Amino acid sequence: MRPTALDIVTAACCGIFIGILALAAWWDPSIRWLHAFQALLYVAIAVLALQRNRWGYLLGIATAGFWNYTTLFLNNFFHAGREQLSILLSTGQLPRPDLLIAVPAVAAHFVMIGCCLWGYVRLPEKDWRDVGRAAACTALSVGYFALIMALFQPRYLGLFTRVLHPHLSL
Repeated sequence: MRPTALDIVTAACCGIFIGILALAAWWDPSIRWLHAFQALLYVAIAVLALQRNRWGYLLGIATAGFWNYTTLFLNNFFHAGREQLSILLSTGQLPRPDLLIAVPAVAAHFVMIGCCLWGYVRLPEKDWRDVGRAAACTALSVGYFALIMALFQPRYLGLFTRVLHPHLSL
């Protein structure tokens, strides 16, 4: 099947996020390996979405959903980025461009979630096994994030305890 405009937008959102990962890794060399391996997940989502593959749509929803959830509710990355955007708009100055990148990252993820949902809905055949597939994609995505964080940036693993409960500290 040929990719639709929707699939191309999904892949473009993956590309935007990969670019943001690369920019962040350029600013902070300590996260280069983490972001390089994180980018691989987005490459897989883009390739699968361009093939109109249900696994790509489900993985895209799970990955972008998890990233946005953690960024919006469990850390201050987006809020700090929004603050930088406000400073930029009101003063013309941008003291921390490394924080501003959270704003387009969250936006690209929301667009990606919408495109993947729409792409899935447009699939001709759906069945109850897709619930299990969605759960598997969520486990795969979250597990992959945990693995690469454990390997390359263990300081971020506390994020996963906060996923379970915002005040949990293990």
